[in-house]
Amino acid sequence: MAVPKRKVSKARRDKRRSSVWKLDAPALSKCPQCGELKAPHKVCDSCGYYKGVQVINKEA
Repeated sequence: MAVPKRKVSKARRDKRRSSVWKLDAPALSKCPQCGELKAPHKVCDSCGYYKGVQVINKEA
């Protein structure tokens, strides 16, 4: 069984662990119907369209 040759320092260990919790900003794309920014693969909140089909009735 493999055994580490040297102890991993606290600084090296913490540097490795620190990158896990960082979050990316959510990706946004323009709605082809109304031009508003929306999350990809989701129904547009402002017009109610998804892939060119009206899924939710929104009153204008």
